Amino acid sequence: MRDHFEIRDADGAGRIGRLEVPRAGRTVETPALLPVINPNTLTIEPSRLESEFDVEALITNSYIIRRTEGLRERALDEGLHDMLGFDGAIMTDSGSFQLAEYGEIDVTTDEILRFQHEIGSDIGTPVDIPTPPDVSREQAESDLAVTEQALADAEAIDVGEMLVSAPVQGATYPDLREQAGRHAAGTDLDVFPIGAVVPMMNNYRYADLVEAVAAAKRGLSTDCPVHLFGAGHPMMLALAVALGCDLFDSAAYALYARDDRYLTVSGTRHLDDLDYFPCSCPICAAHTPAEIREEADEPRERLLAEHNLHVTFEELRRIKQAIRSGTLLELVDRRARGHPAMYDGYRALLDHAAQLEREDPISKGTFFYTSPESARRPEVLRHHERLDRLSTPESLLLTEAGAPDGDEYDAAWRVLPPFGPFPRELADSYPFTAAVPEQPDRAGQLAAADGVRALVEANPDTEFTLAIDEWHADARKRVPDRVTVESLRAIQQRGPE
Repeated sequence: MRDHFEIRDADGAGRIGRLEVPRAGRTVETPALLPVINPNTLTIEPSRLESEFDVEALITNSYIIRRTEGLRERALDEGLHDMLGFDGAIMTDSGSFQLAEYGEIDVTTDEILRFQHEIGSDIGTPVDIPTPPDVSREQAESDLAVTEQALADAEAIDVGEMLVSAPVQGATYPDLREQAGRHAAGTDLDVFPIGAVVPMMNNYRYADLVEAVAAAKRGLSTDCPVHLFGAGHPMMLALAVALGCDLFDSAAYALYARDDRYLTVSGTRHLDDLDYFPCSCPICAAHTPAEIREEADEPRERLLAEHNLHVTFEELRRIKQAIRSGTLLELVDRRARGHPAMYDGYRALLDHAAQLEREDPISKGTFFYTSPESARRPEVLRHHERLDRLSTPESLLLTEAGAPDGDEYDAAWRVLPPFGPFPRELADSYPFTAAVPEQPDRAGQLAAADGVRALVEANPDTEFTLAIDEWHADARKRVPDRVTVESLRAIQQRGPE
C-alpha cells in the first residue's frame, strides 16, 4: 500500500487525490498539471505560476540542466528550487525525451538519479526507453526489458525522501502495457508515468491512447498515482482523467503560444483566425484578438501562454467538480463532441466499461442520458450484471409506464431505458432517478432490452409480460421468446381479470 497517495473522491476511474511529496514538504491535489519549464527559456516565471496560477508542482529537465555548464553549476550551488524561484514540488525528467527524439544520450539511471537528488528534485525519473507506437513487437519487448532494468537500478539507489517514477512503456501492444504496469506496481517506486503517448496525441490517435492507458491501468494497482507523460491539452484532460490518470505535464501552453496558437477545450485556434475570444480569463477579458496580434513577439507569446494556462487549469477545476458531482462521464461526452478523434477516444473508453465499473462509485447524483453512448456507461453494465440478485414473483409485468390497475400480475416493474427492469421500490435510488429523454433512442432501448433478457435468463420459473408500445424492432428482437409482449394500452383497457 502506497501511503503517499490518498484517493478522496472518484467517478468512473477518475479520482481526486492527495499526493504527498515529502522532500518538498507539500501535498499536491490531483488531477494536477505540471507545467514544463525549459530552464533555458522561461516563458512565464515559475514564481508567477505559483502565485497567480496556484501551480503546486512543475516539471523540468535534469538532463538539460546537467549538460549545460552554467545551469549545472547554478543548480548544484543554489538548488533547483532557488534557481527556478519556485517553492512547490519539482519533478525532473531524465533525458528519456531526448533519447526518443535524438536516439542517444550520455547518462545512466544511476548518474541521473543521483544528480536529480543532488540538485534538490522532489520527484526523480530514471532513464527509460520511450518506445514509439507501431514498432515491431520484438523492438517493443527489447525496449521494455531495458526500461524494467532501469526501474531495478532506480530501486537500488538511496535517494532519501525524493520520490522516484516508474515509467510504463510497451508501445501500442496492450499486453505489454499491462505487463509493464504490473511490473512497475511491483516495485517500491512512487509515481507511475505512462510514456511514449505524445506521438499518438500529435496524430489525434485518441482511441489508441485509450487502449494504451487502459491496458497500463489493468496492470497498475488502484493506489498507484498515474502520470500521463506529455499530456496537457485541455481538450483531452477529461478523457484522460476518466481513464484514471492523475498527473499531467505539458509544454503545450508555451510551445503553442510561440506559434500564435490559442487553446480551447474543443481544440486549438490560430490567433489570426479569431475575431472574438471565447473565454473570460484575465487575458481574454482585458484584450481583443486584434490587440494581442499587434503586440511584439515576446509579449504576444507571453499573453497567449498565460491564456493557455488559464483555460487548462479552468478545465482541471471543472473536472474535479464533475468528479465530486458524479458527472465526469457526462463532461467527457460533451468534450467528445469537439473533435471526431475525441469521439473515437470516448467510444474506446466505453469499450472498457467493465474496467471503469470496478472503481466507479455505486451511488452518485443524477444520471443524465445525453447521447447514445450513455447506454454503454458503467452504471448500466453494473445494473445488468446484478439483475440476478433480484427476486421475482411467479408472474411479473414489465412496463415503461405506470402499472395498470388490478391484480392480474403478482408485481409490476418499471423498465427504464437504458437500464432495463427494476422493482418500483428502487425508484428513488441511484441510478433509477436518471434523467432520460421522453423518447428514448435506439441505443437506450437496446440496452433496456438487454436488461430484460438478463432478468429473464436469471429467473426461468417466472412468467414475464413486457408491456410496451413504441420500441424499435431491434430492441424487440433482443427480448427472449418466452416473454409475452403486449401493448400497455391494451392491458389498461382490458383491466383486471
